Amino acid sequence: MFLRKDFKFDAAHNLVNYHGKCEKLHGHTYRLAVVLKGEPDDEGMVFDFVELKKFVSELVLSKLDHSYINEVLPQPTAEYIAKWIFKKLDKPLNRDNCVLYEVSVWETESSSVTCRREDV
Repeated sequence: MFLRKDFKFDAAHNLVNYHGKCEKLHGHTYRLAVVLKGEPDDEGMVFDFVELKKFVSELVLSKLDHSYINEVLPQPTAEYIAKWIFKKLDKPLNRDNCVLYEVSVWETESSSVTCRREDV
């Protein structure tokens, strides 16, 4: 089974190693999807949604929401943001019955990137 929870956060960044309009400071309302793969445990859940929200809020959103992401990542492309989030969540979310499967980050409504274990 795949369990997914979506989040949103607002942040600013600029792409230092890029030549185009995104090299200037600008912001996004990012969308984030965290997906776990596993089997229901004794309580019938792959992972408790409330607990998942707590982990994502503490480990990711507290650092990225309403921030200047360049202070966290030197080249904060959607690709590197997704990889950074995957690394932050990987160990805390892995259980006997489930593992972190993928993290997807949308910069805009139609532009996203997905990071899986083989990408980190």
